[in-house]
Amino acid sequence: MELSGARRNVLALSACQALLVTNNLTIVSIGSLAGFALAPDKNWSTLPATAYIAGGALSTYPISLYMRRHGRRAGFTLGLIGALIGAAISTAAVWLNMFWLFCLGTLIAGAYNASGGYYRFAAADSAVPGARSRSISLVLAGGLIGGILGPESTKLTKDLLDIAFLGSYGALMVFAVFALLIVRTLDLPPPSSEERTGPTRPLATLVRQPVFVVACLGAVTAYAVMNLLMGATPLAMQICGLPYAAAALVIQWHIIGMYAPALVMGSLVQRYGALRVMSAGVVTYFACLAAAVTGQTTMHFWASGLLLGVGWCALFIGATALLTQAYAPAEKAKAQGFNDVVVFVVMGASSAVSGGILYRLGWNWLNYAALPLLVITAAAILWLSWSRSGRSALAASPAK
Repeated sequence: MELSGARRNVLALSACQALLVTNNLTIVSIGSLAGFALAPDKNWSTLPATAYIAGGALSTYPISLYMRRHGRRAGFTLGLIGALIGAAISTAAVWLNMFWLFCLGTLIAGAYNASGGYYRFAAADSAVPGARSRSISLVLAGGLIGGILGPESTKLTKDLLDIAFLGSYGALMVFAVFALLIVRTLDLPPPSSEERTGPTRPLATLVRQPVFVVACLGAVTAYAVMNLLMGATPLAMQICGLPYAAAALVIQWHIIGMYAPALVMGSLVQRYGALRVMSAGVVTYFACLAAAVTGQTTMHFWASGLLLGVGWCALFIGATALLTQAYAPAEKAKAQGFNDVVVFVVMGASSAVSGGILYRLGWNWLNYAALPLLVITAAAILWLSWSRSGRSALAASPAK
């Protein structure tokens, strides 16, 4: 593919990422609030967000295999059809005050989250040699626009109609239509014969590779910790007596922290390596937890949310770049699909427990719950770094 075509794809995929983040952000920022209002048992207030993640977990592997046969664009279109259907059901559920119907709508919409997760891999597929990391990061940087559009749209639409949140979920249908129009303009390479029919190793062999284990663990930690904390942040701020406008501000800066560094993160991966960038992400996550547990003012929530976003950006982009080293072209669908299934499953688990931990134990203990996973991930990154350094030193030493 010519360079100009690759650039057009990156631009279009960045726009798709912006609309995906707008969709995700709406579900994160008002999903727990709408769930709290609709749920008969307030312990289940974050279940709609969990259902969204579960929908992604159930559909991400089949969509990856579907893309292997029919191409990325067909898979993206399939996910957006799920977004339209899910948003329509969620809108009806808010109108009818039906909690379980609301959860069904977000479950179906999860297919959009699953298919959109492959935007970054589509950018890598069409990138010129040596530019994979940068293309991945530039596509993810499109989320910066979503970080602005999402909170602003929820502030405008939350009380636009007589029933709270009804306008917000109606707006998601409009955003999905825009994304569908952009996807149809993509000029992505069709699956090659090597991708469709080339030799592959068993999935068990793929996932046992140390590089795959660390890459998958990094992606899991990036999303699990972010989802655990941000899914409950609007509700935590409400419990602390802070206004929704303050929560929207915190979420907006969190999204800026997630995607603004992506403008340079790909270059940092190329210069310093994926493992060093992942290490920086873990360290930033620890700083986020420290900021969160030292107070419960708007400023504390703002600082922890911003650091959470920056940590996610470094850890996730580094993990994505590392994952591309773990498979051959024909193994791409299996490896990427399995990786994202694990990410979604752990995200769902973290979302499912976040509301209960917050409701029963409080905000500080919710942050402490992230520590074990961060420690394990830090140890795994260090182990792979030392292992690679040892092999390099052995290869460089003169033979005796």
